[in-house]
Amino acid sequence: MRPRTKFSDLARADREPVARIDPADLPPLSSPGPPPAKLAAAWPARMDAAGYPLDGTRVLAFPDPATKAERDALVGAFLSGLEKLFSRENNWTFLQPLLLSMEHCARCQTCSDACHVFESSGREELYRPTFRSEIFRRLYFEHVKGGGLVSAWQHGRVEVTWPLVARLGELAYRCNLCRRCAQACPIGVDNGLIAHEIRKLFSQELGIAPTELHASGSMLQMKVGSSTGMNAAAVRDNASFIDEEMTEKTGVAVETPWDVEGADVLLIHNAGEILSWPENPGAFAVILNAAGISWTMSSDIAGYDSVNYGVWYDDAQLARVARMHAEIAKALKVKKIVVGECGHAHKALLVVADRLLDGDLRIPRESALTLLRDIVAGGRLRLDPSRNDFPVTLHDPCNVVRLMGVVEPQREVLRLVCPRFREMTPHGVDNYCCGGGSGFAVMGGNGFQDWRSQVAGRRKLQQVLDAFSDCLEPAVRKYVCAPCSNCKGQIRDLLAFHDVWRRHGIMYGGLAELVVNAMKDVNPGFIEWEWR
Repeated sequence: MRPRTKFSDLARADREPVARIDPADLPPLSSPGPPPAKLAAAWPARMDAAGYPLDGTRVLAFPDPATKAERDALVGAFLSGLEKLFSRENNWTFLQPLLLSMEHCARCQTCSDACHVFESSGREELYRPTFRSEIFRRLYFEHVKGGGLVSAWQHGRVEVTWPLVARLGELAYRCNLCRRCAQACPIGVDNGLIAHEIRKLFSQELGIAPTELHASGSMLQMKVGSSTGMNAAAVRDNASFIDEEMTEKTGVAVETPWDVEGADVLLIHNAGEILSWPENPGAFAVILNAAGISWTMSSDIAGYDSVNYGVWYDDAQLARVARMHAEIAKALKVKKIVVGECGHAHKALLVVADRLLDGDLRIPRESALTLLRDIVAGGRLRLDPSRNDFPVTLHDPCNVVRLMGVVEPQREVLRLVCPRFREMTPHGVDNYCCGGGSGFAVMGGNGFQDWRSQVAGRRKLQQVLDAFSDCLEPAVRKYVCAPCSNCKGQIRDLLAFHDVWRRHGIMYGGLAELVVNAMKDVNPGFIEWEWR
């Protein structure tokens, strides 16, 4: 039995991990993939233990101060940022819910039973939702509220050292920000928000953030227009190729309209779809054209990419990208923005942006899922559901379903086009995160992909296996509908890591593809049963 991790362990000055997760100790899967001994041997060997390690993997690159003065300066910057988080001037967007979450935790641990990371790690104490929150709460009461003996007796205290600060920053990236814990909490404490605010502190005050989210993410997007590195010319070239492929494949003419002023809809995709899953933007083009909708895409910088990685780690970056999207829509004089199948783009542009956009930038915004529901349920397409006569289950993206409450529209579509649709257990707002949320799906260095495939995504993989438990033989082709680009990337990695496609014939994809596959006016066989 492994020793219980304590708060004080994060302040240790040695270079050994506070905890190390042995894959052999993880909860068993109903259909295990490669032998656990093989994984156990391969996983730790690839992990980077530089700095003050947390658990044998890492996503952040920290400075390694050599002197006490350097360490004190970093701790001082952290404490300065901590104070700013609790000032209205510096954090007016999230101050109220943050204060409520800091002041009112009952320590009932209801959140722990709701957390897939804690459960799937074999209940490793380090990943309990209240573990990082309680450390942060003690720092808040001592260094923001003034502390004192009574406060220390009531709330506890932790010694503020650079190893503790560094490990706390890393620990904020062992949470998917799925907010299932907040939904389960009887008084609404949001441990996901606390993890987000810790990330924000490190980014905005110490300049420390994952490379995939910052330098190769939002900074690249603002510079060239996309976190993929594609500029407008590259996107137009790729889109032209997609149009040609879709025309040949479907048998109907497909052409993406660009920069059309006054269109009813400005459609913004996660640009990762254009590179990795071009059938998704292609499917949207087929559907919107067939439904007679006036729509356009923008070739302006960032106008073709709904990605907004700032939503996961830095409010300033979030605001810059969200305003860029609104300004593009305003310039094109479109009636509304429709966000494609991308969960974090939904949160950034349809939820948080309400606190950031004002005046003529408050352009109406809508989820593509509700638009697809209106098109399909409204009878605007000729459909033959028998073309989708294979088992289909639905993954619920956290930011679309739990945060926004968009639960039924995608299900209405699936019931109309997929005769063998079945739900996961649990589903809807109670569904589990894919394990790739909050940026995890694009992070892979230092053994982190192994960690998210074995720990963060383990509960989701079990849900998928359970949904298809009556037909797991590989000859029966099965489809996980994941209407979110980030979730698709994680589910792709999960299925590949555990060899699920070969062993069980389980494929994944979006919602729009299933609609096109059922359209009578396109050639049969739009969905190709080949691993990608």
